[in-house]
Amino acid sequence: MDYIQYLNESFDYTKEALWGRWVRWLLLIIASIVFPLIYGYSVRVMSGAKPAPEPEGWIGLFIDGIKLIVITIVYSIPLMVLTLLPFALYFIPVSSTVTPAGTSSSGLLSPELAIFVALAFFIIFILAAIVVGILSTFAMVRFARTGKMGEAFRLRTLLAHIGRVGWLDVFVALLIMGIVITVVQVVLMFIPLIGWLLVFLLSPAFIIFASRYIALVYESAPAPA
Repeated sequence: MDYIQYLNESFDYTKEALWGRWVRWLLLIIASIVFPLIYGYSVRVMSGAKPAPEPEGWIGLFIDGIKLIVITIVYSIPLMVLTLLPFALYFIPVSSTVTPAGTSSSGLLSPELAIFVALAFFIIFILAAIVVGILSTFAMVRFARTGKMGEAFRLRTLLAHIGRVGWLDVFVALLIMGIVITVVQVVLMFIPLIGWLLVFLLSPAFIIFASRYIALVYESAPAPA
């Protein structure tokens, strides 16, 4: 997988989409405020549209954005459960009775054991976050390509596609993208007074860049039918 090529292609795509197209840029800034709209626009970018499409059909953009949010929330449920489970194990009492000494019974786990359990859950959470992140990324692009929400939850198909691309390749590709975007945003934030404003004004660029990048990663191997 040629990560540098994907970065360059995504940058060129974003530049062509916004540079000199100030009305489109302004409309996408407005769409970023009503965030389902910009998510809907990212669906169109992930669909493979080239060059970048016009931000038109606002109702359709809004609906697609809501669908994308729903897909993201559904995939985040396992991570929410993993986050809450250690706390539940610690605070759930062994018994609702009161001990002879008059003190309430202790939690299901002792504080010492709870630390080790929390560390184990942390490791599991990190691994699960990587798997879920990769799955949800391919799910979003598949939804964008097919226009059907159900396609985002065909786990066997998604797993087969990711397997064709390579789990490690996808992980590295997404990691590189995240690092690049984060570094640029941090550098901008260090600009006195206007850093936060520049990050906001460039938010459409970040979204277009990321959407085009993950679309290229998705396309690096044929998607199963």
